[in-house]
Amino acid sequence: MPRPKQTGDGLTKFQRYRQQQTRRGMKQLRIWVPDPNRPEFAAEAKRQGLSLRDRAEEADALGFIAEAFEWPEE
Repeated sequence: MPRPKQTGDGLTKFQRYRQQQTRRGMKQLRIWVPDPNRPEFAAEAKRQGLSLRDRAEEADALGFIAEAFEWPEE
């Protein structure tokens, strides 16, 4: 595997970028999320959706989604 290029300061492009972002007050965050391309994802989403059906939490969730996104008028 080729090594990343280093410059006179001994840092790679990515290391310099991370340092710059840190100086700007940013913090790197890495998270793992479910892969929507896996077959289990659709089944779990359906299961969770059905568990909310006709509950107060369903209205809360739908209200949140409606406020977060502007739906196109058809």
